[in-house]
Amino acid sequence: MKKAIVLGATGGMGSALVNELVDRGIAVTAFARNKNRLEKMFGHHEQIQVITGDVFNLKQLTDAVENMDVIFHAVNIPYQEWAEKQPLLMANILKSAKKTGAKLALVDNIYAYGRSEGLPIDENHEKNPHTKKGKIRLRLEQMAKEAEVPLFIAHFPDFYGPNGNSLLNYTFENMVKNKRAMFIGNQELAREYIYIPDGAKAMVELALRNRFEGENWNITGSGVITGKEIIDIAREYLGYTKRVSTAGIYVFRFLGIFDKFMSECKEMLYLTEEAVTLDGKKYEKAMGLLPKTSYEKGIEITLKSFDASYF
Repeated sequence: MKKAIVLGATGGMGSALVNELVDRGIAVTAFARNKNRLEKMFGHHEQIQVITGDVFNLKQLTDAVENMDVIFHAVNIPYQEWAEKQPLLMANILKSAKKTGAKLALVDNIYAYGRSEGLPIDENHEKNPHTKKGKIRLRLEQMAKEAEVPLFIAHFPDFYGPNGNSLLNYTFENMVKNKRAMFIGNQELAREYIYIPDGAKAMVELALRNRFEGENWNITGSGVITGKEIIDIAREYLGYTKRVSTAGIYVFRFLGIFDKFMSECKEMLYLTEEAVTLDGKKYEKAMGLLPKTSYEKGIEITLKSFDASYF
């Protein structure tokens, strides 16, 4: 891999992938819609080419992908647009890859796995999603594997980290601002999270080793941790003394009356009340140890990444 393009380069995983590829000496193209954000994040770096474009415009996408060895798909779409736009997005990416001969590295979550019954899920676990968004993720996976494009799919638990758009980052941001903060879900439940740059390292390693055999790879985090433990780590670093309240299904049902995004979040709240964890043995057997930043270090870096004026 000498040249790579990251779609959704200004997002949490997208920007982490750009940075990791640059660190590995790969010529990177950062592709996203927001020109100002792209320029602010990457315009100063000689190794990064910045292209503003729309992934739903097939010509713009195909032109950007031309001469690339690997496409990293890290585009985020609001939940309320998933049913309509996710299949169109995947179709465009697959068409661009086929036309240009590029390989695909796909960022995915755990939604398609459905419930785990308390056991760690490996890549052979039957996908039986019970939510609309889980079924959409499974459909996208089927589209990709039927397209006869060299690819791999990386499954991640919930993200947190610099530039992340995640539930944990939402909690952290309010704590950094010394505002009242909410934690989404049961604070006593031990769950798995992944520090975004660790996920990017694992994906880039798969690409560098040319693991485009159409397989799924579980990328695990640094073990399980309760919401209370996360809050305590952030409290100690920030000196935060306010109570952190819990937001559950009833809060989202009420907010969903006024907000489509909150309404769409409701069905995924089972992940905040049931521990769904991944088994990463396949990766570690084939590739070596997964990158695992401790929660203490990852949370500290994440908190520091917010605007310095908050401190």
